[in-house]
Amino acid sequence: MIITQNTHALSAATGGRDIGTYGPLVILVHGAGMDRTVWSLQTRWLAHHGCPALALDLPGHGASPEPERSSIGDYADWLAEVVTAFDRPVHVVGHSMGSFIALESTQRCELASITLVGTAAAMPVHPALVEAAQANDPLAAQLMSGWAFSPQSRTGPHPSPGGSMVGTTLAMVAQANAGVLFNDLSMCAAYSDAVATAEHVTIPVTFLLGAVDRMTPVRAAQPLIDAIADARVCVVPDVGHMVQVEAPTVTRETIAEAVRRSND
Repeated sequence: MIITQNTHALSAATGGRDIGTYGPLVILVHGAGMDRTVWSLQTRWLAHHGCPALALDLPGHGASPEPERSSIGDYADWLAEVVTAFDRPVHVVGHSMGSFIALESTQRCELASITLVGTAAAMPVHPALVEAAQANDPLAAQLMSGWAFSPQSRTGPHPSPGGSMVGTTLAMVAQANAGVLFNDLSMCAAYSDAVATAEHVTIPVTFLLGAVDRMTPVRAAQPLIDAIADARVCVVPDVGHMVQVEAPTVTRETIAEAVRRSND
């Protein structure tokens, strides 16, 4: 659905319920080459458990009518404008590239909390993935979807019966507009301000990490964790980079707890 908010037309999912106009709001921000559907196993549950939710397509992604941006900071500027227009307590949840955008937005607007999923202090990108993405080669989506999951998730059942975790992620990334994935990966690799920004964060921060994440290993998040005074860390066993897909129940409960925690 398209929601008009201030000067922005937002492509978003709300879990089938109206988000209302007051009280806490959870905004979910996807990662590189992805879209709002990556949060499908969270939006409806949150919406029906007292946490109005808005899973957004970033500009240039999914069904967003706005053009893509050229840096993490530009996306954070966009998100800050969206957050400010709501004029209510907003909790931002960001996955991978979205975690950088969430982190940067803390310096641009007032937030109630952030939850960083599959994050790291830096996100270098494998040269083979960069090369394939630059050429708009289908191999890029294949590499991402292959590396993003733990061995158990690649061969195990999907939390949503009848689905394939690897297959649905492959299809989602593969349908991104030409050049979008390469632009996203380039932004992630170029972003070097995570730790410096984290040192200035004063709101509650939750880290939700996969124990066997090969794209953003747990150890790579430690400098961020150390830089934040009010941080809580949840490491999910046997889970890779796609935490919200591989461990949807833990992800939902962690987000809900972050909202409750900030309200205490």
